[in-house]
Amino acid sequence: MVGVSERRRSSAPVPGTPPAGPAQARHVGQPVLSIALASMMEDTRAQSGAVYLLAADPPVLEMAVMAGLPRVFAAPWERVTLHAQVPVADAVRERRTVWIGGEEEMARRYPRVAVVLPYPFAMAALPVATPSTVHGAVFLTWPGTHPPELPTRARERLTAACDRLAVRLDRAARARLPVHAEPDLPAAPSVGDVAGTSGSLEAVRMVGRLPDGLCSLDLHGRVAFANAAAAGLMGVPVDRLLGEQLWSVVPWLNDPLYEDRYRAALFSQRATSFEALRPPGDRLSFRLYPSRSGLSVRIDRAGTEPRTGAAAPAPEAGSSPRLVTVSQVVSLTGALAEAVGVRDVVQLVADEIAPTVGARALVVLGSRAGRMHVLGHRGYPDPRTVGRFDGLPLTERTPGTDVLRTGVPVFLESEAELYRRYPARQATPDGYAAWAYLPLIASGRPVGTCVLAYGAPHPFTTDERAVLTSMAGLVAQALDRALLYDAKHRLAHGLQAALLPHSLPALPGIEAAARYLPATRGMDIGGDFYDLVPTGGGAAAAVIGDVQGHNVTAAGLMGQVRTAVRAYTAVGQSPEEVMRSTNRLLIDLGTELFASCLYLRIEPGGGRAVMARAGHPPPLLRRSDGRVGTVEVAGGPLLGIDASAVYPTTEVPFAPGALLALYTDGLVESPGVDIEDAVAGLGRRLAGAGDVPLDVLADGLVRHEADGEERADDIALMLLRAALPGEGRGQHPRG
Repeated sequence: MVGVSERRRSSAPVPGTPPAGPAQARHVGQPVLSIALASMMEDTRAQSGAVYLLAADPPVLEMAVMAGLPRVFAAPWERVTLHAQVPVADAVRERRTVWIGGEEEMARRYPRVAVVLPYPFAMAALPVATPSTVHGAVFLTWPGTHPPELPTRARERLTAACDRLAVRLDRAARARLPVHAEPDLPAAPSVGDVAGTSGSLEAVRMVGRLPDGLCSLDLHGRVAFANAAAAGLMGVPVDRLLGEQLWSVVPWLNDPLYEDRYRAALFSQRATSFEALRPPGDRLSFRLYPSRSGLSVRIDRAGTEPRTGAAAPAPEAGSSPRLVTVSQVVSLTGALAEAVGVRDVVQLVADEIAPTVGARALVVLGSRAGRMHVLGHRGYPDPRTVGRFDGLPLTERTPGTDVLRTGVPVFLESEAELYRRYPARQATPDGYAAWAYLPLIASGRPVGTCVLAYGAPHPFTTDERAVLTSMAGLVAQALDRALLYDAKHRLAHGLQAALLPHSLPALPGIEAAARYLPATRGMDIGGDFYDLVPTGGGAAAAVIGDVQGHNVTAAGLMGQVRTAVRAYTAVGQSPEEVMRSTNRLLIDLGTELFASCLYLRIEPGGGRAVMARAGHPPPLLRRSDGRVGTVEVAGGPLLGIDASAVYPTTEVPFAPGALLALYTDGLVESPGVDIEDAVAGLGRRLAGAGDVPLDVLADGLVRHEADGEERADDIALMLLRAALPGEGRGQHPRG
């Protein structure tokens, strides 16, 4: 039995494909956009194309008509913002023709496009604009066999055609003519559309008698013709195949890998092939022969021995197997989105990319102040091998500096090629035999270079170069964010270190230890603070507090509060006066942030401590007999709320051997845990620690939070112990 589909191709999209387009094509009595697009394609023998029109509010480019390929191929770019990194947006923004000569150039300049369409094709994008108004843009594509340059005559013809279209749209706009989308242009007829002639019918009968499986697909993947052998091999009757997309009616062909081969054949206009497993164990070979109207498919048995598992697509003749599958791209993109610092990015490249492409080692390079810097590396047993390039001036001629300066990839397939192009490298061998130097370009500027090293000479095919360059584009976005994060991280830690005391003073009769842990969310900087200030006569003042927020503003205000407390302490104010003065300062500063605070004056000789509290968690007191309890301290509202607030004081016994634990709420607050239970748990840990050095005790009390992956709040802890008679004194770092 032989079948030919009676379904005629139309401009309507197939089920599951996006709609025909926005209502932005300006209706001027004729299908102006379609006529202009068809003329441009015919003039330059382009394979596919589309016209975009610029919508005013918001300013986006919307696809109004497409021709030559299914609209679903361009689905991610049916609506394009003007700042998007895609060719049509660049053409409109810069008012110029954008030409991409092949897949490698596409991967380098537009990695996001190349990841979705990793096929050999050329593209031109042109603005549709008059001197005063931009109306939209046009793009055209050609198969990978197109020369890498757009001929001058073709460029001039396309520019003139776009100018003529812009003038017509300008006139239509001034005439206030209605605006409508135009149907996508249909493809050329297929075998099924000309079966009415006797010659064609005889050809169909002849094909039906052949033992090989043969079928034809239109541009949307719908079966227009199938012979009995094809139906038998796939196990689906001919009448069920006709008019349906092949992968929708043959369930075991519903795999992104096989659809990718179909797309690759249409885009490149080159024959492609793959093997697929027909359950339970028959392997079939599919060979796709493309034309501008669709595909002819030849189906054979690939072998007689059953093999479990789906077969991967077979490589094309003269090319290497596809390096990165759809699932790997999705995995890599997700992992890159989660990478935080430069170290994460380097680890990700080492784990996700290097093994996939067969690389044995990698280096990630950056630049600063005109010199090359090594941001990270893997696979080099001796770090000095890579260290020789750290700090190298960018004016030196090496592959790494060349790529950092120019943003153009360098592929070196052997040591001989390396030494021929870079003679100076003969003095610095790294033990590898081939290298890919990939530019990491984000927002149009080089942010680094990824170097992949191979253990043996490695010929880089065109497909492989395009895939590597495209992957580098994804890595570049993550590296750009990581560099910014690390810079902010260093700034945050530097600021935090400058605002907190580097060490606690050694005071007679008092032992002290403190710890600070930033939140793991945000900038790793916050408003928690502490201090210990000698006041003369063997007495001291201690303060711990928490300014609202986890950002630079909170940290800056924290520094002002800590400085103010020291100043008020130095002039001899009582605890209550220190709190009132600091409260008025916060209100006078006009900030919208509040602060909690606990301030105490310690007199070891008198065996007491006088405290004032402003909305801060009460301290814990461990007596010399080991009992632990919460100190009930009178207090007032948070600092910065009420200028007339008062902060009464509470006197607490502080005999030799007693220990006070001052802390911020980050140490005891956890989602789903009652605050009183959390404080009681801290008290039990304090009681069970025994008589250990304060530094050991402080580490033990914060260890659980320090080991946790997530901390929503900062943590500050200060331990104060009244020394027993005869005990020395020492300086305790803040840890």
